[in-house]
Amino acid sequence: MGSILRAYSNLLSKFPTTMQCLQAGTLMGVGDASSQFFVEGKSFDEYEWRRTARFFAIGTFFVGPVLTKWYGLLDCKFGSGKGISAVKKVASDQLIFAPSFLGAFLSVLGITQGHSVAQIQQEIKTNYKDIILTNWSVWPAVQIINFSFVSLHHQVLVVQTFAVFWNTYLAWKTNRSQ
Repeated sequence: MGSILRAYSNLLSKFPTTMQCLQAGTLMGVGDASSQFFVEGKSFDEYEWRRTARFFAIGTFFVGPVLTKWYGLLDCKFGSGKGISAVKKVASDQLIFAPSFLGAFLSVLGITQGHSVAQIQQEIKTNYKDIILTNWSVWPAVQIINFSFVSLHHQVLVVQTFAVFWNTYLAWKTNRSQ
């Protein structure tokens, strides 16, 4: 296990953005698979590989890059560490970033599902309020720990590890009517 962690840390040091994007994609795919098998109760024959691939792609090419840049911006603006710095980061994350990011996420997901603009707007109208309220009930606690105790280059990993549960919820919430 130690050699795996060393290899991961080495790759993260050499290719920070690429690694953070790939880990975000992988963990989003895991979240979707968890939703399909454990929440939705699908059998292996019913499993939708394309749906998991969609979540992997969104994580790799949208969520990972956006989170990496956002956390870097927060670190530049507010610094690192506990206390007021972490509180400012959480407030910015939850009051500025989360509302816009979740709307963008739902839009990107709808586009990758081949939905029309009207369908995407309806999906946002149907699900956005529940998703943002659920977000605000779980993420501030995660983020205060993340911003207080985790180094910048590991923050996306920490968030995306916890987000396996979040992505399971999002996959379930956004695929209930399909």
